[in-house]
Amino acid sequence: MSPASAGPTDRFFLTGFPGFLGSDLLARLLRDRPRARAHCLVLPRHGDLAREQLGRAPLAAASDRVLLHAGDVTRPDLGLDPEVRSQLTDRVGEVFHLAAVYDLEVDADTATRVNRDGTEHVLDFAGDCRRLRRFHHMSTCYVSGRRTGTVREDELDEGQSFHNPYERSKMEAEALVRERMEGGLPATVHRPSIVVGDSDTGYTQKYDGPYHVLRWILRQPRRAVVPVPPGADRTTVNQVPRDYVTRAVTRLSRSPQAAGATVHLADPAPPTVSRVVDGLARAAGRRPVSIPVPPSLLRGALEMIPGLRRFTGIPPALADYFDHPASYATDRARALLSGSGIEPPRFDDYVGPMVAFVRDNPEPPAGPLA
Repeated sequence: MSPASAGPTDRFFLTGFPGFLGSDLLARLLRDRPRARAHCLVLPRHGDLAREQLGRAPLAAASDRVLLHAGDVTRPDLGLDPEVRSQLTDRVGEVFHLAAVYDLEVDADTATRVNRDGTEHVLDFAGDCRRLRRFHHMSTCYVSGRRTGTVREDELDEGQSFHNPYERSKMEAEALVRERMEGGLPATVHRPSIVVGDSDTGYTQKYDGPYHVLRWILRQPRRAVVPVPPGADRTTVNQVPRDYVTRAVTRLSRSPQAAGATVHLADPAPPTVSRVVDGLARAAGRRPVSIPVPPSLLRGALEMIPGLRRFTGIPPALADYFDHPASYATDRARALLSGSGIEPPRFDDYVGPMVAFVRDNPEPPAGPLA
């Protein structure tokens, strides 16, 4: 069967293109499904960038199977023309929802409008898809908020408080998905931890999270002084490369057993803060000098001392993640991916490409972050 004659359920709908995760996932899904057609919801202001992305490898070879639709998850009916929406809900068999604001400093109104309300609008669209086989929701491990101890994959609202509106909005969005699942929606919830660049090339579109620390290290000659929480040799940082997340989602989308599941796409054996700082510094050719600083003191200093944030490049919100007391169980994810060869690479195996990419690209490539 040629792409032109592909059946109606060989079509999937994707939000979050041409963002960081969405671009890579789209390429993998098209390779995995050579007869499928993709329908991508794209913000009008990202239309040119989306078309440019389709013209570059690896998407160029399959660009004739991708249709772009101008729209916006924050608008009812996704801002789609009614006739187009009707055609899509008649043909689409799978929905991948990745569009969101990924920003620890986002204001509450924006986080709610994009992450929670946007998810509700995509769920309404999916609920109207007459041939829907699966809805995939990209959540985050950090729906756990300020919880401590081990967080299981089947847990969500445990009465936790949150570090910021981003975490709260993603928890509320996932709660909406779970509510629809209870009503019969066939869905899989994917919760990645901190997502960094490609494990082989280091490519990324965003410099946040550990990249703030890395860029501070690169600005220093020879020795790199880095603030770390007390007990940095016991506190862990859970991060995974983008390609692990998109490979896992692609595989799980093929698994009937993953329907109804929530999975932590996280490192089952994350490195300590000390190991991450040392690894980043040594890969950058610097000698690390770690200075213990309580996270609350670091955040206060970054907020109150004029010019300190600009000088270090470290946002105050990041201090909350220097000492993150939660760990994430990955039992279900590992069971569902067993035998596939898909597992998070060791930090030591991708820190080199991660540092090399930032060194070669002092500013991140232009593009949306989602």
